[in-house]
Amino acid sequence: MRALLQRVSRAEVAVDGEVIGRTGPGLLILVCAMQGDGPEAAERLAAKVAKLRIFRDAADKMNLSLLDTGGGALVISQFTLAADTRRGNRPGFSTAAPPEEGERLYLRFAEALAALGPHVETGRFGADMAVSLTNEGPVTIWLDSEA
Repeated sequence: MRALLQRVSRAEVAVDGEVIGRTGPGLLILVCAMQGDGPEAAERLAAKVAKLRIFRDAADKMNLSLLDTGGGALVISQFTLAADTRRGNRPGFSTAAPPEEGERLYLRFAEALAALGPHVETGRFGADMAVSLTNEGPVTIWLDSEA
């Protein structure tokens, strides 16, 4: 699985003009399930995200995790993280998990993260979503469960 984390002061996602998920201070997490991923990849990635020390401590160092800060998370499915741009000018997405499997793993990731303690809200899998955020830092980190 792949995830793009953005440390945020706020983030929200809307479908057809209606806000369906939001978070205050914490993380906006864009998630993509790849072919061959299973539930264990979702759980491993969720644990890594929850414990990743990318929030400021009292000395202004990135030394605290989402668990340490009590922050929330907005988790959005993002199959375009599987983009293959090696040939031509049009990305290919053949390495992304098929939609049914992708949705199952996306939801497993969100459930696994919530089980670790943070309040988690989600977007809507497969929907045309409008995501807005205020990136803090800015801090943006790429994670791959295979790396």
